[in-house]
Amino acid sequence: MTSPAVSFEVFPPKSVDASFRLWDTAQALAPLAPRFFSVTYGAGGSTRDLTHDSAHVLRRTSGLPVAAHLTCVGASKAETLEVADSFAEIGVTDIVALRGDPENGAPTFTPHADGFADSVELIEALAKTGKFTLRVGAYPEPHPESHDQAQNVEWLKRKFDAGADEAITQFFFETETFLRFRDACAAAGITKTITPGIMPVTNWKSARNFATRCGASVPAALDEAYAAAIRDDRHDLLSTALCTEMCSELVSEGVENLHFYTLNRPELTRAVCRALGVTAQTSLSDVA
Repeated sequence: MTSPAVSFEVFPPKSVDASFRLWDTAQALAPLAPRFFSVTYGAGGSTRDLTHDSAHVLRRTSGLPVAAHLTCVGASKAETLEVADSFAEIGVTDIVALRGDPENGAPTFTPHADGFADSVELIEALAKTGKFTLRVGAYPEPHPESHDQAQNVEWLKRKFDAGADEAITQFFFETETFLRFRDACAAAGITKTITPGIMPVTNWKSARNFATRCGASVPAALDEAYAAAIRDDRHDLLSTALCTEMCSELVSEGVENLHFYTLNRPELTRAVCRALGVTAQTSLSDVA
C-alpha cells in the first residue's frame, strides 16, 4: 500500500504554555514532510491576529507550507481582503476559506453589513487576486444548517466553481461516510480533490460532544468500545487502532491525501502516520 500524503491542522495559542505546545506539535510532525500545516481561526474570528502571527512563525521556523484559515465573520469585505493580503506578505499563500461560525454563539450566521454573504463570495474574491491556493470545507454528513446531503454536495460544487482548489472534509467515524460523499460529489460532476479530515480521538467525551455539535454521526459501538477502553486504561491504544484502520481503508479505496485535526496534541497523529508508513524525512532544524 502506498503511503498517503498528509497535512495537519493546528490552532493558535492563547498562552505561553499553549505556544510551547504548538511548537512541540510542529517539531513532532514537521519531519513527516506534510503538504502543509493549517492554522485555524477562533470562533467568530476571535483569534485573527493570533492566526496571522502563528502562521508567520510556523512558516518561518519550519520552512513548510502553511495554510491560514480565513472567515467572513465580523469584518467588511475590505477588511477581510486586507487580512488575506497580510498573509501573502509573510509568504503564506495557502488559505482555507470558510464562512465561519456565527458570532457570540448566535444560532445563525449574520453577514457583516459590508461583508461577504457566504464562503462562495469570499472564494470568488480571493480567486480573483490570483495570489492564493484555496482550500474549503466540505461536509460528508449533512451540515447542521443544510436540509440534506444533496445540498451539501451542491454547495461544495459552488465553492469549486468559484475558484477553490481542494476541499477538506469535517471529521467522521466510519470510512463509508466519506466514500458515499465522494461518490455523490463525483456524480454531481465534481472532479477536484476532496481530502478526508481525520481526527485521532485524544479524549472521547470531548470528541463525542464536538461530533454532536457539528452533525457527525457517532456509531453506538464506539460508545461501548471507549467505555471499555477507558475502564481498562487503553483509550489511546483504541484510538490509534481505530484511526489507523479507517485511514488504511481510505487509502485502499484510492484516497491519496489525509488531513489530520491534531488539536495541538501530536502523539496520536504521529502514531497513526507511522502505522500508515508515513515516516520522518528530516528534522525540523534541517528545514528551518
